Amino acid sequence: MTLQLFAHPFSSYCHKALIALYENDTAFEFRMIGPDAPEAYKELKAHWLIGKFPMLLDDGRPVIEASIIIEHLALHHPGPVRLIPEDPATALEVRFWDRFFDNYVATPQQKFVIDALCPEDKRDPAGVERAGALLDTAYAHLDRHMQGREWVAGAAFSLADCSAAPQLFYADWTHPIGDRFPAVTAYRQRLNARPSFARCIEAARPFRPLFPLGAPDRD
Repeated sequence: MTLQLFAHPFSSYCHKALIALYENDTAFEFRMIGPDAPEAYKELKAHWLIGKFPMLLDDGRPVIEASIIIEHLALHHPGPVRLIPEDPATALEVRFWDRFFDNYVATPQQKFVIDALCPEDKRDPAGVERAGALLDTAYAHLDRHMQGREWVAGAAFSLADCSAAPQLFYADWTHPIGDRFPAVTAYRQRLNARPSFARCIEAARPFRPLFPLGAPDRD
């Protein structure tokens, strides 16, 4: 049975799973989640009451959360690009950086977006300020780590880079990295140029008007 990915082209976490699929040219069916595809969301909810995506359906078995999807693919649908290193110590480093980008880049970045979607009288400027400070700290830590490195964990592109690519992409739109953290900016550029993520960027381009902070005229 064909793998099915329930996802939206503008979602950073969906990009994370898509990068892994594209890296290994893994065959799958894209099940678009959106107002024009109510049946796909209904099917998603039948498997996963929380209703968040991406969700991978593999022979009727739901696999939930982007990191777990990538781990599942590595176990059951491996390809030539090994995204989870065989060496246990390197694999642990990869998993740490995966969590770093989800927890310390994506989470504060989403605070900006959620706040922008709130009515004016419900906004949280102090919370947004804290989120910006956390992003600056995350950028500083990553900038120090990336000195002299191509990819964030080990010598090869991995799960950690699948996580980094979309989170840094949107974080820079939200709270610019700029010239303050040159190693992070250079890393982001390498990620954007990676064919698997470049494909995600192009597929998401028509949805840029949905970005509540206003998508910048770049990337």
